[in-house]
Amino acid sequence: MSKIAFIGLGHMGLPMARNLLKAGHDLRVYDLVQAAIDELAAEGAKPARDARDAVSGTQVVITMLPASKHVEGLLLGDGGLLASIAPSSLLLECSTIAPESARKVHAAAKARGIELLDAPVSGGTAGAAAGTLTFMVGGEAAALEKARPVFEAMGKNIFHAGPDGAGQVAKVCNNQLLAVQMIGTAESMALGVANGLDPAILAEIMRQSSGGNWVLERYNPWPGVMPNAPASRDYDGGFMAELMTKDLGLAQETAQHSLSSTPMGALALQLYRLLLKQGKGKKDFSVVQKLFTE
Repeated sequence: MSKIAFIGLGHMGLPMARNLLKAGHDLRVYDLVQAAIDELAAEGAKPARDARDAVSGTQVVITMLPASKHVEGLLLGDGGLLASIAPSSLLLECSTIAPESARKVHAAAKARGIELLDAPVSGGTAGAAAGTLTFMVGGEAAALEKARPVFEAMGKNIFHAGPDGAGQVAKVCNNQLLAVQMIGTAESMALGVANGLDPAILAEIMRQSSGGNWVLERYNPWPGVMPNAPASRDYDGGFMAELMTKDLGLAQETAQHSLSSTPMGALALQLYRLLLKQGKGKKDFSVVQKLFTE
């Protein structure tokens, strides 16, 4: 089994790291939150004093951080972590960041002989816990084949999206579509209920009809329709609205680079920014339902 360093033990990173432990990998972990390190150390991971200590002697490094600035701040520059990662190592950058930022990190890694894959994930905290995440991978195909056993310990679907940065492009496209689906579903649910329909019946009609989508299948935003969805626990848990807002912003940046027209994505970003102004950023992104009911 591989010696792996895992840096970033947040809502997604911690269950991902736990699945690597379950698969028998030798794991060193680091996070700014000591409690997260302690939790995995109690399960068999080796705690690290800092990021440099985490990567010492490892063959694979995984990072799962909030945004581009955190990834670049950790890896790049004179004191960046890339200088402490051994040449020929695999670096799996699983954060969701700007494609241009990913390409910048790719170039710096190649200059040091490090094989980097940008590999953002989809599937949420439930998928991270269950080990059923989807990985969208950008980089060299040969590096992906080396990394595949590591990815398979954490996910079910591993896609090679293309060259450097392609994983991040795929991720922002996916999340833009997810946000648009969520907003459209919430809007339609509110319209039906306002006109006297039972929300559970309306949801099933739409799910079985031409309006059917992933949100209606697994993540309905109306409280009580799906007992296990965040909407039924006051929108707690899940994928925070502030993170969806970040990803929609990345989609707009990507559209600007390619001069692409994304009017639905732009509107979705404005609606999610409104949620943040209302203090709902820490709630699950399905809380967008409240824009149509409050």
